Amino acid sequence: MKMRKAGAVLLGAALTFSLAACGQDAGSGGGGGGGDQPYIAIVSKGFQHQFWQAVKKGAEAEAAKQGARVTFVGPPTEKDVEQQINMLTNDIAKSPQAIGFAALDSQAAEPLLQQAKSQNIPVIAFDSGVDSQVPVTTVSTDNKAAAAEAAKHMAELVGNKGKVAMVVHDQTSKSGTDRRDGFKEWMAANAPGITVLQPQYGGGDQLESANITKSIISANPDLKGIYASNEGSAIGVIKGVEESGKTGLQLVGFDSGKAQVDAIRDGSMAGAVTQDPVNMGKELVIAAMKAINGKDQPKSIDTGFKWYDKTNVDAADIKAVLYD
Repeated sequence: MKMRKAGAVLLGAALTFSLAACGQDAGSGGGGGGGDQPYIAIVSKGFQHQFWQAVKKGAEAEAAKQGARVTFVGPPTEKDVEQQINMLTNDIAKSPQAIGFAALDSQAAEPLLQQAKSQNIPVIAFDSGVDSQVPVTTVSTDNKAAAAEAAKHMAELVGNKGKVAMVVHDQTSKSGTDRRDGFKEWMAANAPGITVLQPQYGGGDQLESANITKSIISANPDLKGIYASNEGSAIGVIKGVEESGKTGLQLVGFDSGKAQVDAIRDGSMAGAVTQDPVNMGKELVIAAMKAINGKDQPKSIDTGFKWYDKTNVDAADIKAVLYD
């Protein structure tokens, strides 16, 4: 009995260490304190997608420029709310000078954000806002406006009539709800001939999004198009359509990882909205440094977006914000 209990403890400790290390950049330091460099701990919504790698790249470049140090962690998938909360807990315990936080659940982290505030650690929200007054600013894409842009192009692609489906990455983060609502609201106001089906949520997971896509297609043989709200959702939708054998669907996405860019080049996806994740990482660190130095800043910082498709994917201004 004692041996089994000891083994369980050791296994739990190993798993905790492994999970906490996910996304950790050893080159940028593993903890707080020490040295004269301001330390900024960044907790993202994920680590596996090229989008988050691009945010990390922008943050590290700006930190080097400003003489700061950053760590960047995120859970394996964008469904792992509890694991993200554990990561945030761990980073607060390191007493950084500032925290960057992209919430998977816009409410779940509130107690920890209040803890950071009580320890005089400024919090900068990025990518997704949180239902909290704690963050000094939010660095993000205007997700509602970007989703409306995707809706406008979808309406044109389907001739302003027919059924359109939505595969959304989640309904708990601000980016998920804004990208859902921005799309739906534009359609309701501007395309009365289009029926937008109830959104389906795939957690940003490619396999789950692919399976959802196949189910939607099976239940709606007259479907005209599908909108996917992030990189993982978009790749899953592309795979789901391919596996279903359905042709003639108009697919519109969000983000610009390599698989999406390739799909737009070969015609599998009609187009997508790309964010500017490198700039997001840069602006996150700029905002963190201002907060550390007690400088005022706006409540939100828009990092921009662009629509791209086959006609402009190789244009200089688009290539500059693709993260493939």
